[in-house]
Parts: sequence; C-alpha cells; structure tokens
Amino acid sequence: MGEGGPAGATPLTIIGGYLGAGKTTLVNHLLRSADGLRLAVLVNEFGELPIDRDLIEGRDGNVISIAGGCVCCSYGNVLVMTLQEMAAGEARFDHVLLEASGVGIPSAIAATVSLMGAYTLDGVVVVADAETIEASARDRYMGETVIAQLAEADLVVLNKLDLVDEAARDRVEGWLGEVALGARVVTATRAALPPAVVLESFLGSERGAGKATTAAPDTFETITPEVGEPVDPAAFARRVIELGYVRAKGFVVDQAGEMCAVQVVGRRFEIAPAPAGVRPGVV
Repeated sequence: MGEGGPAGATPLTIIGGYLGAGKTTLVNHLLRSADGLRLAVLVNEFGELPIDRDLIEGRDGNVISIAGGCVCCSYGNVLVMTLQEMAAGEARFDHVLLEASGVGIPSAIAATVSLMGAYTLDGVVVVADAETIEASARDRYMGETVIAQLAEADLVVLNKLDLVDEAARDRVEGWLGEVALGARVVTATRAALPPAVVLESFLGSERGAGKATTAAPDTFETITPEVGEPVDPAAFARRVIELGYVRAKGFVVDQAGEMCAVQVVGRRFEIAPAPAGVRPGVV
C-alpha cells in the first residue's frame, strides 16, 4: 500500500493462502460477524467457498444473497467485468472480500484492482495452516507458491493454532517473520478473529472516541483515540505501526487543514482525501 487512493472508493481486501489453510472458514466467520456491514464476497466458484447454508437467502445466477444484505458473486476468469458490474449496480457495499485461488498469487489480483477507480486495495490477508505451512513451503511442487503468497501479505492469519503446541507456534511465528517480511502475524483457531482485524471500516470519533475495548478473542483490543490537532498523516501512520497496531483506520486533519483518511494494515499505510462531512478520529 502507498500514499494515495481514490476518495469514496469501496475498500477491497484480498484473502489468499494455500489450499486448506482456512480461507472458507474465515470468510464465513466474517459474514456472521459483519454487524450491519454490507459485504460483497467474490470467489472463483461457489464450490470453492461453500457459504454456510443458514446464511444463504437466495440464489440468482452467479449471485447468492446472504443474510444481512451481503452477496457472494462468482467471477471465474472475468474479475474486471464482475467488479465493473458491481460498481455500476444499484447495490452499494461497505467492503468487498475477494478470495484468491488456493494456488493464486495475490499480486496479480492487486494489479487489477489498482487500475479500477471504484475500488481501493484495503490489504492482502494470507491465511496459513500453523501445522503444515513450513512443510508446504519446503515442498518441491507447492513451495514456491506458498512462499510467494506469504511474501505479498500485509497480514498473515496463522490459523489452526489448536493443532500445534506452544513451542511449534513460537517456531512458526519466528519463521514467518523471516518469510513474510513486512507483514504482521495474528494467530487464530478456526479463523475466529474480530472482524476489525481484517475489514475494519472507517469509524468516526462518535463511535467510542477515546475508549479502549477488548473484542473476543481476548488477545485483541480496539481503541478509538481523539486526534484534536493537525498532524502529518504519514508520520502519524508510521507511529501507529511503531506502536504495534495490526489495523488502523480513521481521519485526521493535516497541516494544511485538509481532512485525510489514514489506513494502516500490517506495516504498510495509505493516505487519501477523506469523504466530505467526516470528523477526525482514528481507530
């Protein structure tokens, strides 16, 4: 991510990871925990992402309607066309989740998204199986793909933590620190993460400004500080990274008096003009 991005564009998160890592479980968990956010989920084929039956409200061609105003779209090899149709349609979404193929490289999708003004890349999340990721990376057939996926991650979800002991977890986390340079690593069991870690939307200061809250699982905490004075947005983002926060989004006023949207994911950040009418505050 860099310093820039179209104001008002819909944030899009790429979810990658090798076959069996838990991408399906993560997406279903996010849909269940959306809490009013309108999500659009794009997948190559519905068979690759079996949305839980009790979430599905209806099916119409390549679109599945999901409880809570979300949809799941099948795009196959026509990603650009599907994204264009979504942008031109009447339905509006707060966030788009795009699941990459288990053997796909996220940068190929990211390059496509970067050319579309209706969307802004919110980050690349790669799910890794804590029990098998190191062995997969050493495999003569799949290793190159696994390493490439991890190298492009902003955030690595080290999943299936219940299948390894503490020593193995520490070893894998250390290894990921060498392979997934620049990425933050969070751990999970059954991909149960607070949605804010993956797809936090812009939050104004009215929603808990200055308060810290803990969201299950207990290893995560959210905080919404008030930023009352003009700041250098880039310096502010770098400070957030230094403090160790996995995700941060919100609004600050720069030295020229302009309102800016600040986004941090992993060790990367993005600065963009803020939509009209927003108030400063970062979460």
